[in-house]
Amino acid sequence: MANTPVLSINDVTISYRIEKRWIDTVRNVSLKVNAGETYGLVGESGSGKTTLLLAAMRFLADNGRVSSGSIDLEGENLLTKSTEQMRQIWGAKLNMVPQDPGGSLNPSLTIGQQIAEIAKHHYHLSERDAWAKALDKLTEVRIADAERVAKRYPHQLSGGMQQRVLIAMALSTEPKLLMLDEPTTNLDVTTEAVVLDLFHDLMRQHDTATLYVTHNLGVVAQVCDRAAVLYAGELMEDAPVTELFARPLHPYTMELMSCVPRLGTNLQRVRLRTINGNLPSLRNLPTGCIFAPRCPLAIDYCFRNKPSAVEAIPGHMVSCHRWPEIAEGRIGHDILGMSDTQISPTALPPRSVPFQPLLNVDDVNKTFPVGTPLLDTLRGKPPLSVRAVDHASFTLGAGETLGLVGESGSGKTTLARCIVGLAERNSGKVTLTEIELAPKVERRPIDVLKRLQMVFQNPEESLNPYQSIGDAIRRPLLKLANVPPDRVDRRVAELLRAVHLSESYAERFPAELSGGEKQRAAIARAFATNPDIIVCDESVSALDVSVQASILNLLQELKLQEDTAYVFISHDLAVVSYLADTIAVVYLGQIMEIGSRDAIFALPQHPYTEALISAVPIPDPTVTTERIRLEADIPSPVNLPSGCRFHTRCPRKIGAICEQQEPPWYDLGDGHFIRCHIPPEELKAAQETLDNSHVE
Repeated sequence: MANTPVLSINDVTISYRIEKRWIDTVRNVSLKVNAGETYGLVGESGSGKTTLLLAAMRFLADNGRVSSGSIDLEGENLLTKSTEQMRQIWGAKLNMVPQDPGGSLNPSLTIGQQIAEIAKHHYHLSERDAWAKALDKLTEVRIADAERVAKRYPHQLSGGMQQRVLIAMALSTEPKLLMLDEPTTNLDVTTEAVVLDLFHDLMRQHDTATLYVTHNLGVVAQVCDRAAVLYAGELMEDAPVTELFARPLHPYTMELMSCVPRLGTNLQRVRLRTINGNLPSLRNLPTGCIFAPRCPLAIDYCFRNKPSAVEAIPGHMVSCHRWPEIAEGRIGHDILGMSDTQISPTALPPRSVPFQPLLNVDDVNKTFPVGTPLLDTLRGKPPLSVRAVDHASFTLGAGETLGLVGESGSGKTTLARCIVGLAERNSGKVTLTEIELAPKVERRPIDVLKRLQMVFQNPEESLNPYQSIGDAIRRPLLKLANVPPDRVDRRVAELLRAVHLSESYAERFPAELSGGEKQRAAIARAFATNPDIIVCDESVSALDVSVQASILNLLQELKLQEDTAYVFISHDLAVVSYLADTIAVVYLGQIMEIGSRDAIFALPQHPYTEALISAVPIPDPTVTTERIRLEADIPSPVNLPSGCRFHTRCPRKIGAICEQQEPPWYDLGDGHFIRCHIPPEELKAAQETLDNSHVE
């Protein structure tokens, strides 16, 4: 039994009944996870990652089934177990941490009650002992003041805190196998870094086998020991993580890696590689290799013959006819734009346009009233408010991109909405080529509206589900751009082609499009009026890396062709470093640092910028970076800290001055400013020799 894998998935095929027909969504997948091993599952959306995880949990929907193969937990086939038998296994031996912590916790029970309930059920503990165990588990996941947190309800905790609670609940029964489904996808990069460090340490401490589903290759490189790459329900490659990243042998793995913007390596105007085409329809699968229609290395043989999984080198499985040629370096690296596993994308033409001020944001403030207790109102206390944007100022030039970065709740989106007029600013000015814009969008003339457009984070919410894509694009053409009716359809076709969609998409509805296609349609609509500026609010954050790369390239192409300026909001610094010319780092409504892209990634940096950059997971397991972790939660914007707003979390806090006095602006030259009490020379020296008390 000592050599038996904790989880063994053997030649498993999973099917769903759709319209009276069984469709195989996962086909002939085999993998093994050993004790203490973290096994990553990566691939695009629709590749079958979550389906495989749900099958291993026995959580498939009523119309789903495992058609063939076996799923063994410590040598016992879970597929032969009854529901009653599985109830004895769930929790005790097998547990899961889902993607959305808020939706997984009971809103009507305190955190302590929920963990104690598990302890009482599995260990038959008394109320007092179960509560003590709950506090122990909260302490184990590094939650300070566990007793206070245990008495809180889920909605009173941050997303990162909720995710720690779920990990505490999952580990409270000491399971043999833990399943994680994109557990950090919805978290800020700083919170994600803390949760991943915690997870990594706990898995080693408990010797727990883990199956980790993610689309983030940086996360795989950071926390996984081994990883498998899934494509359209089939296993393409399976290897130890260091081997997989050093010598990928499948073209799909190589393509995925080449799509990822690398922090600090994409600072020139380069084109990210993309994967041509889309996932195949599961109703009409290719005859030969399933990846052949999208593979740049495919030959006729690949289209006619299905490859078998072979062990190319010990411990490294691959399903590709041409892996020997790839392993020998005869093919692949030049075609896929790779050299020694580092990306070398095709260069885009450089831009040499002199700076022309286009948008000026001057001392903009925005507050939101919040509910004030009746007793406080009767006592004459002033009403409470959230200061979402605090004295924000910057200038954006024609054809430039300003990146706004920061954690959730920092005020990025509110500032963007003040610019476009969707949120009414309280004070300050927003001018577009010396025309002061009204605070509300409805008070702005058509000439201004067509010059300033926005692409939202979720295209499903910004596209009318009952309106065709063509109609969605026609509306701004007719209402704002004054395009003659007889030329509208021609212009719609031109815009669709510009975002690499065929003219036939004009007749489709949003439900018929993939996530990436919807976002392309939203971008086409934004460009319909030939705007001077487009505000992009997390417009690629929910997309697969392959689709994300395509959208980023598209935005860059349109920027160069149309001389369009962007205000680009993102929590992903690697994405921002690819697209932005200037970066503003926002924290609790204030801009803490602003400067050119190169300046932001050079020393000195504001301590908050430094922490954001150090938290980005690098998609290379051989790279070790100096880590600064922000353990504390971001303070409430209703009760802002005195002095420097970052002092409650700052690893470089120098004393009472940070707590009591607003920090000054330091002008570092060339438009680079830092808001910090530490003089730039001292800050640079400290960052060059990192304080071991704050850095791993």
